[in-house]
Formats: sequence, C-alpha cells, structure tokens
Amino acid sequence: MDGARKRIWGWYFFDWASQPYNTLLLTFVFGPYFAEIARGYYMGAGLDEEAAKAAAQAYWGWGLAIASFAVAILAPILGAIADSTGRRLVWVWIFSTFYVVGAWGLWWVAPGGEGDMLLRAVVFFGLGFIGMEFATIFTNALMPSLGNHDDLGAISGSGFAFGYLGGLLALVIMLLLLAENAESGLTMLGRGPLFGLDPEAREGTRAVGPFTALWFIVFMIPFFLWVREPQTTRQPLHLGRAMSGLMENIASLRYRRSLSAYLASSLFYRDALNALYGFGGVYASGVLGWSIIQIGTFGIVGAISAMVAAWIGGRADRRFGPKPVIIFCILVLILVCTVIVGMDRDSLWGLPMDPASGLPDRIFFTLGALIGAAGGALQAASRTMMVRHTTPDSATQAFGLFALSGKVASFMSPALIALVTTASGSQRIGISPLIVLFLVGLVLLIWVRPRGEQA
Repeated sequence: MDGARKRIWGWYFFDWASQPYNTLLLTFVFGPYFAEIARGYYMGAGLDEEAAKAAAQAYWGWGLAIASFAVAILAPILGAIADSTGRRLVWVWIFSTFYVVGAWGLWWVAPGGEGDMLLRAVVFFGLGFIGMEFATIFTNALMPSLGNHDDLGAISGSGFAFGYLGGLLALVIMLLLLAENAESGLTMLGRGPLFGLDPEAREGTRAVGPFTALWFIVFMIPFFLWVREPQTTRQPLHLGRAMSGLMENIASLRYRRSLSAYLASSLFYRDALNALYGFGGVYASGVLGWSIIQIGTFGIVGAISAMVAAWIGGRADRRFGPKPVIIFCILVLILVCTVIVGMDRDSLWGLPMDPASGLPDRIFFTLGALIGAAGGALQAASRTMMVRHTTPDSATQAFGLFALSGKVASFMSPALIALVTTASGSQRIGISPLIVLFLVGLVLLIWVRPRGEQA
C-alpha cells in the first residue's frame, strides 16, 4: 500500500474507531439504559409512568443541549487556532483523551441511585461527546488533502461506510456478549454477560462505556501511525492573530452567499438528524416498551442500512454532486419524523393497530432502516459539500464553523424536544420540532451552489 493510500485508510480508521460513541452510547445502548434508570428514579419519586418517561427524555435532552452548546461556542475558536499554527493532529490527541475518559466513566452509572446518578451520567457522557465532536472536526479538516476534488465525495462516503461497519460490529459484540435484557439478565445469546458481570446490577450493559473506550484506543492506532499533518507553514500560536482571522472569516460570510446559506441549512437539518439519533432509542424504550436487546437489534438494522447507503451515496455524490443527495435524504427524514409523531402501539395517525401484534415493531424497524440509510448518506454528502466551500489552508476553521452550524441548533433541538415533551407530557409530540427543522434546512438549500465556491 503506497503512502497516499495508507493515509486515506488511516483517516478511515478514525470513523471506525469513533462511530461506537454514536452507535452504542448515544443511540442504541447507553441512551435507552439511561432512559430506564431515569424512569425508575422519577417513578420512585412519585411520578406516574407517562410523566416519568417524559421527565427522563427531558433530562437527557437538557444534557445533550449543554454539551452541544459547549461545542458550538468553542469549535470555530479552536479551528482558527489550529489553522493559524498549522497543527491539527495534536488536537485530535487531546480530544481523544476526553472521548476515552468520558466513555469509561459511564461504567459507574448504576441503577437504583439517587438523582446525582443521573447527573453523573450526563456529565461523563457530555465529556466524551465533546471529545468525539472536536476530534471529528480536526479529522475532517484533513479531508481536502486526501485526494483530488472529484474523488472527495467517494472518499467521504467510503469513510462513513467503514465507520458504520465498525459501529455495527461493536454493536453486535455488545449485544451477543455483554448487554443483558433487564427482565431475564441474559444477552442475545441466551447467556449471562461475559466475564461474570452481574446482570442484576446491569454490569453487562454498563460495560458499554469501557468497551467503547477500549475500542477507540485500539482502532485509533492506524490513524496515528499512517496519518500525517499536511505540508503547511507552521507558526507559533498567536491568539490575537487567530481570533482576528476568525472574525474576518465570519464577517466575510455576508459576501459568500452559497456558504452562508449552506451553513444555515446544515444548522437545521444536521441538528435535527443528531436529535433523531439521540432520541430514537429513548423513544423506542418509552413509547414502544422495547428492551435493550430489541433496541440493539433495531440498531443493527439501522447500521447496516447506513453503511450501504453511505457507500452508495458517496458514488452518487461523485456522479451528481452532494446537493441532490442532501435534498433526497432530508425528504426521507421528514417522512420518517411524520410517522414517528403519529405512532404508538395502538394507532398510526388515528388508524387503529393491535398493540399486541408485531405491526408497530415492524413499522419502527422500517423507520430505523430509513433513518440509518438517509442519515449515513446525508452526513457523507454534507462533509463533501463543506469541502467544496473551503481550501486546505483554512479547512479546520471552516469545519469549526461547520461544527458551529451543526451545534447551534443541536443544543436547540434537544432543548425544543425537552420543552415540547414537558409541555405536552408526550414523548411522541416531543419529536415534532424536528419536522420543522428539516423543512427549514431544505428551503435554505435553494441558495446553495451545487459546486460550492469551487465552480
């Protein structure tokens, strides 16, 4: 394998190593587990079951909102600093440490604790989440130096596909060997958790934190061995100059219509997607009554569809460009959210369903496949569209602004879900703000040039 190809594969391995934070912790294992223990805590405090479910979703929403707000504020600043010094990999090291510490700390989130247990959960999760997000920003900034302009769509799609494959494998291992069903205490193999972990204390499920941390440590090795800084001029840190450059870049957005429209569009649609990931497992647990094993199986379906769709989307991106791919994926996700808001075990938008039948489960499995497919292709195409609006020398700052646009509504989306859930007392209705966010993002794409600023 030549040096250039090895560098691309090293870059792919970041997606492989980091994807389990989204797959295992945010969506399919820890998120639903948190919903379980938070629901138990609130019911023990005297709330009825429905109110407890809503309170658990709201608490999770506020935790995600605070972590996302921290990313939104700091991302463009750190990006400007990295570009001004010409160094990006050192930041990947720093935030990788956040990732590992935050993920590992989730081991100590045990059931049956007091309210401080819920706080501990969102603090550790938030720390790792911030680490994952910032490490991703600096890794994405390396993308323009990986290949020719016309090949970047396929590279981005292949990277996401490889990452989803890693997330899928991690999820399968977790379900087969560690995560236990709350009622039976058995894993998907029908056995107790590996290493003699205590199912009554939910140690198999809690092991998702250390497992995710170890997965990241092991599979970041190819990244750190094969990926090198691009050849740019390195300078000592001059904070004033870095901040001045950032302010100039932000001020220039009023003259860069396509980039401004794209950042505004992604502000809405990517944050709605992140919220959909963050609340999918919580919704399945609370509304449909699914166990961790069922939610994990749902995750396998979503991860497989995401992996395939990201690869196919990358090829479509190379042929048609990222904008058509983005539009199609948003339309699919609007349809998914519309179905979710109108569905529970008894009915779908007023049409009765037998709650004892498997129809509600089959519908939600289909929705999971669509979320995975549309989300995977959408993220890959979004990364390519951002590259079309930047240059290698300013890539980190650009992706910092991209992260800002992805996090401004990302802390707003969980907050909106928390507010609407609290006000309505319904988990289903609480998801409804996402439909509006996707629609706004879709409309703003009208002003985005298909080839960005490189036309």
